[in-house]
Amino acid sequence: MLVSRGLVAWSSVALAVLVLAGCGTRVNRAPVEDRGTAASSSPSTSPQAGVVVGAPVKPLPGAENAGKPGYYSVKPGDTLIRIGLESGQSWKDLARWNNLDNPNLIEVGQVLRVAPPGTTPPAQVAADTGVVTRPVASTTLTPAPAGAASAPRSGTSAASVAAAPPPAPAPAPATSGGDDDMAFIWPSSGSLIAGFDEARNKGYDISGKSGDPVLAAADGRVVYAGAGLRGYGNLVILKHNNTYLTAYAHNQTLLVKEDQSVRRGQKIAEMGSSDTDRVKLHFEIRRQGKPVDPARYLPAR
Repeated sequence: MLVSRGLVAWSSVALAVLVLAGCGTRVNRAPVEDRGTAASSSPSTSPQAGVVVGAPVKPLPGAENAGKPGYYSVKPGDTLIRIGLESGQSWKDLARWNNLDNPNLIEVGQVLRVAPPGTTPPAQVAADTGVVTRPVASTTLTPAPAGAASAPRSGTSAASVAAAPPPAPAPAPATSGGDDDMAFIWPSSGSLIAGFDEARNKGYDISGKSGDPVLAAADGRVVYAGAGLRGYGNLVILKHNNTYLTAYAHNQTLLVKEDQSVRRGQKIAEMGSSDTDRVKLHFEIRRQGKPVDPARYLPAR
């Protein structure tokens, strides 16, 4: 009986010692990374995961070019295909110019080059709104080469023209050669069911039946053929020169592949109703990425 009581007493003392020791032990919790205090806190390394607490956030690729001509800041919902369409470029060229290993992985806020390296971009895609704006025309005019047409440049003010040296005698008008000298044809024989409206319809909607031929409106190269752009269904985009693209949407079947050269009037797709409510062709002409009214370019019917 005495032995039992002695054991109980010894156990109570041992328990009390353990409790007191526990109270004096500091509990180590996992550190929390606070990005909001990165600028004011000195970095310290977590012993558990090797995370640097308070380390500055790495800037997104191209951030130093935000707002510059020829660059574009990625917005929510953007894809490389859409950025290519809006900037008048091939998505493959964009991927190459920006060293994108995976063109499907772009981040909101990332700044992409949308003009060929080493060139002066003819239009600026604003980083904050994505709206294409024209740069101010230079007041220095380059004399036209002999035999070329003496047409005024788009956006050149009257003051800049007046300040230029007196022009040489006007040569005979040029018949072809410039990027603006495009001869488009209607891409389908169907009737027009919706005209151009810059806010609501960026091109023409043309009626037809499933399987009706869709024709290339001009010579060009296929820069996109697929269904990766929401709202367009099965889509073909042709690049005709450094100024113009055309787009052909809602097709049933695509008959061309990317990087393929096509001729004006060549059958490139069959009409359908992909990603829309009825069979039709949605056709766009884009000048330097900006949708323009096809009525200014297509022959009268």
